[in-house]
Amino acid sequence: MPRKKQTQQLPSQADVDQFEMLRPMLDKLLNEMRELSKKKQDGFLNQLKVEMINRVLEQVKELLSKEASVQFLDLLDTDKLPTNSDAVLILSQYDAALSAFHAKYYGEDWFAYRWFTQENPKVIEED
Repeated sequence: MPRKKQTQQLPSQADVDQFEMLRPMLDKLLNEMRELSKKKQDGFLNQLKVEMINRVLEQVKELLSKEASVQFLDLLDTDKLPTNSDAVLILSQYDAALSAFHAKYYGEDWFAYRWFTQENPKVIEED
């Protein structure tokens, strides 16, 4: 009889719910910052914008805390306010990390696409 094997630490359903809440928020922030950067690349963000962006980034970083990409994710500096282009660079790194998370844990299973979670893993049959 074949054994069932799971090869990686999967996110929980709560992690997936968090991802689905944060992803559109990050997308909107990145799009807004890209627009600002097109107009004034070297313009500085104000304190309020940095704090608002960091609130989202902190939650994304927590979600990705077990992923290798977390070591490359920095928050915006609240003491030395970043430029628009700096913010785009940092937000782009978070965007890439979330895309990798999605690619790693979301996929096809029996002709349907779904998240693979701790509660509902993709089971690999071993002989």
